[in-house]
Parts: sequence; structure tokens; C-alpha cells
Amino acid sequence: MSKNFKLYVVVFVFFLVLGNCKSVVKSTKEEKRPNFLFVLVDDQSPFDLQVYDPESILETPNISKLAQDGLVLENAYHMGSWAGAVCTPSRHMIMSGRTLWHLPSFGNAFKNPNAPDSLEKHTMGAVFNRAGYKTMRTCKRGNSYDAANEQFTEVYDATKRGGTEETGSAWHSKKVLSYLDKRKSAQEKDPFLIYFGFSHPHDVRNGTPELLAKYGATNHRNKSSLPPVNSQQPPLQDNYLSEHPFFHGHPELRDEERVSGVWKNRDEQTVRNELGREYACSENIDIQIGKVLQKLEEMGELDNTYIIYTSDHGMAIGRHGLMGKQNLYEHTWRVPFIIKGPGIKGGKRIKGNSYLLDILPTLCDLAGIPTPETVEGTSLKPLLDGKKEIVRDVVYGVYSGGTKPGMRSVKKGDWKLIKYDVMDGKIRETQLFNLAENPNEYLSEHQKSGEMETNLADNPKYADKLAEMEALLLEQMQQHDDPYRLWNQS
Repeated sequence: MSKNFKLYVVVFVFFLVLGNCKSVVKSTKEEKRPNFLFVLVDDQSPFDLQVYDPESILETPNISKLAQDGLVLENAYHMGSWAGAVCTPSRHMIMSGRTLWHLPSFGNAFKNPNAPDSLEKHTMGAVFNRAGYKTMRTCKRGNSYDAANEQFTEVYDATKRGGTEETGSAWHSKKVLSYLDKRKSAQEKDPFLIYFGFSHPHDVRNGTPELLAKYGATNHRNKSSLPPVNSQQPPLQDNYLSEHPFFHGHPELRDEERVSGVWKNRDEQTVRNELGREYACSENIDIQIGKVLQKLEEMGELDNTYIIYTSDHGMAIGRHGLMGKQNLYEHTWRVPFIIKGPGIKGGKRIKGNSYLLDILPTLCDLAGIPTPETVEGTSLKPLLDGKKEIVRDVVYGVYSGGTKPGMRSVKKGDWKLIKYDVMDGKIRETQLFNLAENPNEYLSEHQKSGEMETNLADNPKYADKLAEMEALLLEQMQQHDDPYRLWNQS
């Protein structure tokens, strides 16, 4: 064998081995599992954010940047509630991926036969622990799914609704930053799932002094007077009313009667001041999110981390003359939903038609983890991959926390139906909206000029559409094991 041939063989083998090594390195790099930062705020309408309402004066640059770099779902919903504390079933649905009437209990009153035993072992923290993730949680305490919360390896829960570093939203961000510092010091290689929850902007909305001043708001405490007028306060929303046209059906409801600084007042001064307090708390949340994102970038983890931003439900604060979360108008039934991460094309907005209970199967899908059989939600990954625009055609909504049966809603395409059957049959109302023509769900009390900018339920031109939506609502109630029926349902 000639020397030249031998040299050729050696060089060939060298490059072959080198190529294989590069393939192994590349494969190892590609197989690095993604991290997850799940951000959940407490009581925030999507329309507070400029992401959903460009005319909003609320400044949240970090959230806006997430939307710019990620994907925005226009129509994300929390499905509903069987309790006045709407966040309770909402957070159960997030953790378990179960639908409203299939949660472990109805307001912790009794064991639900439609829920599997030991469901907590199939909730977010438990599922990711078993998959080799390091899990950490910080959030408010109470009105939540304690058995599921305890599954996270590290838990730092406390209700922080004050206006200082220690009593407000900064407390939650400090817990996340400390956790990330520990990972860095320990040179932790396993991926993480961080549940980054806040106690704001839920009332009492005690913002930091500088942000309250920015939005012209005060922490009003005197029931016998109104808060001062300030030109820096947010303007009233387009669908503001001084009172709702009929009673919502939940007597002595805290959100509508006993929120500090508001109580039963719905005048312009009170509502604008409360919006200012809400915005002050929301901007502080944005600041805290920015700190965590900066830390992830410094650690080199940001590009490999999926970031999900959402709320447990929306909030009225003057819209339609309501103050709380116990209604099914879009400002309250819908939630903000933004997701950014590896492989997600930025700057895109799609309809979605998702529920919060779709979060767990989505996280599992993105992580390559088998979704528990107990999950009833749908993975949003086809939306993230650009393969679909919506995950379901029909969306169903419930509020049954007051007098029964309560409120029900169904939405398909541009059409939406809301029905009220409350106060032992004394109040029975039907609302039909075309959201393309009437996105703010104006009522006759708003005195708008457009033919479709009002409730269309009594308009004979839309009788067929009303009948179609009524039938669709009953169908959805049956499919979801709704235990109630409305006055005109068989």
C-alpha cells in the first residue's frame, strides 16, 4: 500500500470522525429541552392593554414586546365560574386542563363525581416534575387549587396587593429572581417550569406612589366623598355605563358593592380613579416581568424559554355599569393571551378560540411530554405552528356564582348570545350581539346610531339567528354536563 494512499485513508477517517462529532454536538444542542415561564396576573381585562386596545394609556412595554416578538390570541376565554370568586375555578382549569363542570368540586362544597380521583397528581407541577423539570411557583394565596399548587418543588405563595417592594408585585418577582440565581450558582442543567403569578391588579389596587401619580389616582378611602378629579386619569371606556340595565342576579356581591374606594358608586370620578389604580398596578407588573426577562437573557436562557402571559379572567371596572368579574361580556369573559418562544413566529395575531384549560396540554406538547389522560383541553401547538387559526368553532361561557341558573353564553363566528336567568325567575334577559359590527357589545342604553350596535335579541330580522344560537347554547350545556337549564330550554 503506497504512502499516499495510507495518508488519504487517514485524512478520510479523520474528517469522517470529525463530521460525526459535529453531528453529535449538533444533535445534543438540538435536544436541549425548553424552559417555561408562565405569567398569570389576577383580574385583568385584555382591553386594559395596548396590545388589545391601542388607545389605552396603560404603558406596558415589556408585555407589548412579548406580543411583538410572539403570538397574540385575540379570542382566549376562561370558560366561566360556579362561584363569585371566579378565579377559583379558573385556576383549577389552568392547573388541571379540565372543563368547568368536571373540576374536583363546585366551590369546594362537595366532591364532583365528574372529576377523577387524585387529580392533583395529573396537574401542571406534578406532570413536569415527573418529566425531569425543576418546578417553582409564586402567586397569591387563596382562591386556588391548593392540592395542585403543592406539587411544585418550590412554592412561595403570599397575597401581595400593597404599594411597596415588600407588599406588592416586586415580592413575587424577587422570588423568581432568587430562584434563578440559585440555579445559576448550582449550574443547574435540568430545564425549568416557573409559575410566575401576581396578586395584582386585583383590588385592593394599592399601586406604588409614583405610578399612582402617573395615572392621576389616589387610594380613596372615604365612603362619604368622591375621589378627586385628575386629568391624568384614564378616560372612560366606550362601553361605560353609570349602571347596568338590570340586576346581575348576585345579591350582596362583594365586587359590585364592597370594593374599597368604589363601593356602589359608578360615577365618572370613581371609575376613572379606579382605572388609574388598576393601571398603576398593571404597569408595576410589567416592570417586574422586565426584571425577570433581563435575568433570563443574562443567563443565556431567554431564547430557549417559552413565555406565556395571561390572566385568570377579565374585569369590568365601569364597562356596562359593572365593576367586577361576574359577567360574560367580552371585557370580562376574555383574557389576554400572549406566547413567545422557540420556533414561534413573532408579530402574529390569530383568533384562537381557546380556553385557559388549553394551557396544560399546550405546555406538555411544547415540552414533548405526554399529556395526562385527565386533560380535556386542546393543545394550541397547531396555532403556534401556523397550521390553524382556531382550535374550536364554538365557545361556551358560564357565570353561576349567584342565584341559579345564572348566566350562560355561547359564541360562534361573529355571533354571541348571553342569557340571564336569575333571582328565582324574576330576571330573564336575552342578549344577541354581532361582534364584528358591535365589538363593544353596546346596548340601547349606550345610544349608538348603528343598526347593529345594540342588543339584537328582540329584532325580528335576526329571529332565525337567535333561534340558531339558542339551540347551540343548549347543545354546549349538554356537552359540558352543565347541571342547570334556563327557563326556555327543555
